[in-house]
Amino acid sequence: MKQFITEVIGEEFVEEMDITPESSFTKDLEMDSIEIVSFSEKIKAHFGDQIDFTGWLSSMDLDQLINLNLGMIISYIEECQS
Repeated sequence: MKQFITEVIGEEFVEEMDITPESSFTKDLEMDSIEIVSFSEKIKAHFGDQIDFTGWLSSMDLDQLINLNLGMIISYIEECQS
């Protein structure tokens, strides 16, 4: 996941961050909506069609998207793979 984040927001920013499962995309990683879409495309390219990450994101309300963190994404991917 960290590699995808690095590709989206840049290595110079990631080096300064402590990225954990609790890291939120909007607050901690400071990703905007375009960067989150880019991240979701990288997830889809890596995991293929078994992970409908974009569909999962589109089912969320605004508060859920604002509070989205890395741990939630990891849990979703694990659910899809089991």
